[in-house]
Amino acid sequence: MLPCVNKKIFGVDCLGCGMQRSFSLLFQGEFEAAFYMYPAIYPLLLLLVFFGLNFFLKFKYGQFIKTGLMITTVLTIIISYVIKMKIIF
Repeated sequence: MLPCVNKKIFGVDCLGCGMQRSFSLLFQGEFEAAFYMYPAIYPLLLLLVFFGLNFFLKFKYGQFIKTGLMITTVLTIIISYVIKMKIIF
């Protein structure tokens, strides 16, 4: 796995820390463990699949769906990061 440069330099996890391990767990079939490692893995995968499908197929409300998936993914990343770093709690 590639090391996190942000963690090496500043000693703090970045917003993407855990993503590589989560993808690795997905490929091993450990779906629940992948979610606990990086909760935004599933919205991110859904967004990537939609981008791929939208490249070949044009959806009627494609822009609306894309925007909704991006907002959901970003919010999931931020909320899981805040919970992981215990900034609020």
